Amino acid sequence: MKAYTIKRLLSLLPVLLVVAVVVFFLIHLAPGDPAAVMLGPDASPQDVENLREQLGLNLPLYQQFIAWFSGVLVGDLGMSIYMNQPVLDVFLDRVGPTLSLAILAQGISIIIAIPFGIIAARKRGTLTDQGFMVFAMLGVSVPSFLLGLLLMLLFGVYLGWLPIAGYSPLSEGVWSHLQYMILPAISLGAIQAALIARMTRSSMLDILSTNYIKTAHAKGVKERLVIYKHALRNAFIPILTVLGQTFGTLVAGAVVTETVFNLPGIGQLIVQSIVRRDYAVIQGTILIIAASYVLINLIVDLLYGAVDPRVRFNKKQ
Repeated sequence: MKAYTIKRLLSLLPVLLVVAVVVFFLIHLAPGDPAAVMLGPDASPQDVENLREQLGLNLPLYQQFIAWFSGVLVGDLGMSIYMNQPVLDVFLDRVGPTLSLAILAQGISIIIAIPFGIIAARKRGTLTDQGFMVFAMLGVSVPSFLLGLLLMLLFGVYLGWLPIAGYSPLSEGVWSHLQYMILPAISLGAIQAALIARMTRSSMLDILSTNYIKTAHAKGVKERLVIYKHALRNAFIPILTVLGQTFGTLVAGAVVTETVFNLPGIGQLIVQSIVRRDYAVIQGTILIIAASYVLINLIVDLLYGAVDPRVRFNKKQ
């Protein structure tokens, strides 16, 4: 297991290198000049050129990349051009809302999806099964921003139960924090719940048709034990894979939802940095997100051994 973990961590390096190269050159080849954005439309060409030289933007792209990536290798993601702060500090200031949103959305999706998927599998072919699958299709089809706007209209405007936008940190109280996070978490979690429910149903159907489940039923084992102790545990590896992928998607893909609900998270940071042409922040943030995604997949792989001992044994080999 230790050798497997080290091997997976080393495989992170080429992934980060590819992401760094692609992101760096795509951003720098896009139209727009950070120096011109910072100085405004009234700045003279000479002032813009002087600032470009001061920021090192006048150097050839390959030299800029080497300078930036050399810093990345020692943990220095560079300085924000616009905010004049280390990129890592800027990222850490904004990661709280995004992580809170992702965790709440994932929790909501699990609470909804796994019971729905199990019930749909047990009631295969019935109206209950079809009803749950219609719900899953709606969840996949409705965009998160549209669902978010509908939730804002219902619970924020008509009922007045929850605030429609803004953010309250955990330091100001758990309930105050949750009031601002519930609606965006539901709008994100409902979409992920649809995917998880479909995978849960499919995986459970495969297991429920196996001989050892039929034998357990024939021996008179209680239905609850058959479903939750025998079937669900053996069906859980594909579900765990989807859970890991959806959590990575929630962390990396909450840009639209954060914008709709005005949450000061990573999504808004990336959007604002693109508008400002703050290259260092865009590059550093995307690189951290890519690394996080790979690490989440590694954690999921390691959890396979806790779910199924055969997987752990195979890795030792």
